[in-house]
Amino acid sequence: MTDTRTDTDLIIAGGGLAGATLALALARVVPELRVTVVETFPLSPDALPEDYQPSYDARSTALAWGSRLIFENLGLWQVLAEHATPIHHIHVSDRGRFGATRLHAQDHGQAALGYVADNRWMGLSLMRALLDTPVSWQAPAEVTGMTPMPGGVCVQIRKGDDQYSLTGQCLVVADGGRSGLREQLGFVTRTEDYGQNALIANVSTSDAHGFTAFERFTEAGPMALLPHGSPVTAENQSALVWTLTDSALEQVLALSDDQRCQALQERFGWRLGRFTRIGECHHYPLKLTTVDEAVRPGVALVGNAAHALHPVAGQGFNLALRGLMTLVEQFRRAVDEGTPLGDLSILGEYQRLHRQDWQQTVQFSDSLIRVFGQSLPPLAAARDAGLVGLDLVPGAKRWFARKAMGTGGRKPIVSRADCSKEPARNDQ
Repeated sequence: MTDTRTDTDLIIAGGGLAGATLALALARVVPELRVTVVETFPLSPDALPEDYQPSYDARSTALAWGSRLIFENLGLWQVLAEHATPIHHIHVSDRGRFGATRLHAQDHGQAALGYVADNRWMGLSLMRALLDTPVSWQAPAEVTGMTPMPGGVCVQIRKGDDQYSLTGQCLVVADGGRSGLREQLGFVTRTEDYGQNALIANVSTSDAHGFTAFERFTEAGPMALLPHGSPVTAENQSALVWTLTDSALEQVLALSDDQRCQALQERFGWRLGRFTRIGECHHYPLKLTTVDEAVRPGVALVGNAAHALHPVAGQGFNLALRGLMTLVEQFRRAVDEGTPLGDLSILGEYQRLHRQDWQQTVQFSDSLIRVFGQSLPPLAAARDAGLVGLDLVPGAKRWFARKAMGTGGRKPIVSRADCSKEPARNDQ
């Protein structure tokens, strides 16, 4: 039963990929809830284009196979797949050394190991789907504070020059890794600076990618090239994640595009032929950020507001998505039992169930950085032996594949209705 004494049942601070996905999942799984999303950017049905034209410089996200299954159950995958490039193969190697391992989707009976989708396309797809739901939007607006009250929370909102309050049973903070609201509410974060930066850009190569994702570890840091572009034709465009120290980043940013391609060629090698183009470059410092306690009565942190990972393993959004579904599952339970959404028995169970997943994922991503960041000969030799071992030992390779595909953790129930149906397929 929802609480009619409040303005709404659930308030989501942030309407990005995490917040919008949570809102859509709630509309599908717990449709009786009144959900309000507060987003800083203006949102309007008129702003949604009829036809999506991918940009060469579009930022993208790696979606694991497990994330595809979640979006299928939410009824969104068929749309997302229109511009999602499948990953059929993953090639992991150590620059200048013999160690390498390869994963192939067909070996695991899957259509793909994962996908690469433009962030803007994902956002537009979510917005279009949400237009057909009763989810309420306050945009452009910003949550500026929150105070507890009996049975829920009172959230302060600023919209232009106006300030007002909105009451609800629970507040979900989904405004990203630079969440000012998280700090304002007193959540304590632990941050470990890797002393590196991620440079993000799209690149073109003389050879087609063959739907292969490359993870390349070098003495200067890891880099990844993910297939990008057409979902059905292996083209020559890839999404680059290039890890650089502060000084190396300054040097690369000072180069011309041709010089950047040459520097990239020296780091990555010739597995995709010659680098012919590099698009607009974005960069950000790499930090491991976690929150010891991501919930308190009436409040829950999700997505990057709760944990931000190194992008080397491409697990950040996939981990967040699994956490969102776990939270939705607990909200479904709360409604069934007549318990307030913000009750600590509900939010605490969400944290308990999700904690093991994020601890294992953080450990997996962090260990890759530490193991492959060592250049001492004995450690490098052991690392190469480990990569070769993954190729030779089926059990070890299956474990690594499950991590890469995001299928090794707990699988929350996404929807009573949708999970009972055969999900629509749109395999590439």
